[in-house]
Amino acid sequence: MPAPAARFLVVLDADSTLIRNEVIELIADEAGRGAEVAAATEAAMRGEVDFATSLRSRVQTLAGVPVEAFARVLARVEPTPGVRELIDAVHARGGAVGVVSGGFHEILDTVAPQLGVDVWRANRLAISEGVLTGVVDGDIVDAEGKASALQEWAGEAGVAMSRTIAIGDGANDLRMMAVAGLGVAFNAKPAVRAQADVVVAPVDLAEVIALLP
Repeated sequence: MPAPAARFLVVLDADSTLIRNEVIELIADEAGRGAEVAAATEAAMRGEVDFATSLRSRVQTLAGVPVEAFARVLARVEPTPGVRELIDAVHARGGAVGVVSGGFHEILDTVAPQLGVDVWRANRLAISEGVLTGVVDGDIVDAEGKASALQEWAGEAGVAMSRTIAIGDGANDLRMMAVAGLGVAFNAKPAVRAQADVVVAPVDLAEVIALLP
């Protein structure tokens, strides 16, 4: 799905940015491993461990979770305050919105269009006989994958990199924030706040509207 032509491009992380939750933790709850996975996710977001290695390890704990669990997970997903206002404001100004996630298409494919996102990319979970196998299907969307998605979408939309905004909270968002015209730390870990161009402290994405071109 290519990004639509636009005046500018805003790309958000998903978990703890577009939405309040960490989806892998919600799925892990279905396997009774929520606390364990939450601790590993926190370490990955602080940049203490390699993201791809950590993700593979955390996904292994999801083996055996039935696909029916996705409906329960979706029911628990909470959009971040201000997200609809921000997306509406981007569109009103002729911009496009992308979401690139270290999370999963199985959830984002429902959440993103509901919120009005134009283009999105995430990891996929391997499924066999109606249950998760504990393996990521295909290439992992890591820090470099996020930066590449932003650059690819900017090219498709005809947007100069100087007119791109990247918004994220974790260490795996730093590369896309670095290549974007403006890197915004939102609800972010200390390492991300230290390297961002702008820090938005309130957990309200409407605060970002003032930064739009």
